[in-house]
Amino acid sequence: MDDAEPFSPQATPDDGVRRSDQHLLDEVERPTGPPVDPDRRYTPAEQAAGQHLIDVHDMLRRELDELQDVIEQLGRGELDPSAARNHLDQMTIRQNAWTLGVICLRYCRALTGHHTLEDVSVFPHLEAREPTLKPVLRCLAREHEVIADALEVIDQRLVALAAAEPDAFAGVRSAVDAMSDALLSHLSYEERELIEPLARHGFH
Repeated sequence: MDDAEPFSPQATPDDGVRRSDQHLLDEVERPTGPPVDPDRRYTPAEQAAGQHLIDVHDMLRRELDELQDVIEQLGRGELDPSAARNHLDQMTIRQNAWTLGVICLRYCRALTGHHTLEDVSVFPHLEAREPTLKPVLRCLAREHEVIADALEVIDQRLVALAAAEPDAFAGVRSAVDAMSDALLSHLSYEERELIEPLARHGFH
């Protein structure tokens, strides 16, 4: 493989900045996978598979910035709660399209045009190819559930705001900040642990 090179995609680091004093995820006890083999070389296609996860995550980070802007508009009275809920519902993460299964679906469709979500299950695929990743994959799956629950909390608090409940906006702001912290931490962790295994094993 004359075109193979050392692995170049770089996981997005967690800058440690937190908006909230709530900690939805256990960031201390997260398992780690096996270290990268420094002597292994990767083809351009393998490099692209690793980079793809980062690219999708960058889209999610941009969505999160947009949500923060929506909440700021809400706080200034420039937006009503129903419009904020509509924005939340349109977000990729609210539609469960931020999980690796659908990331894989989009990637595979671009390559082959015929894969469906039912055909593709990234976590079992990686676990079968690399059983030592099982603790990491289990942790990531649990974190997906925590973040999904955090999105539901935001929606419930927007409903409370629409009903003019006392201190409702503070509840919305708190829920968004806690979810944002969790999601950004999760995305960095997922990249750190999976971009290189995805380069080696692919999405399916």
